Amino acid sequence: MKMDKKEDTEFQVEASEMKEQAKKTIQKIKEKVQEEDTKPTASLNLRTILGGDFLTADMVRRQIWLIVLMVIFTIIYVASRYQCQQDLIAIDKLEKELLHAKYKALSSSSTLTEKCRESHVLEALKQNKDSLLHISDQPPYIINIPE
Repeated sequence: MKMDKKEDTEFQVEASEMKEQAKKTIQKIKEKVQEEDTKPTASLNLRTILGGDFLTADMVRRQIWLIVLMVIFTIIYVASRYQCQQDLIAIDKLEKELLHAKYKALSSSSTLTEKCRESHVLEALKQNKDSLLHISDQPPYIINIPE
């Protein structure tokens, strides 16, 4: 039995030493792992922005959703502006096409009016001598029909 008590005391001593070593190790780890919040630098310069130090600041981390929202709105704004410019280009093209069609219709109408004039028809009849149509020598008759 004496051996058992001696072994128990040795075991307890070893266990207490291991507990103290574990506590010391945990304390060292806590000291190393402890986060230190760095305060944002008062001077914001190009070096901090390009170096990425600006993005690690607490202010940026707190406002990340606002930044994401601003980026999304910027993309939507640029896309809608691009679409608006494309629509304006299409409208301008269609207006030019419409103007061209109006000029063509006006030109065709004036050509048809020119060809339908009596003087032009008479000239065409004189050139085609084989036609039986000719200009009347007598004025038109007025026929009165009693009711």
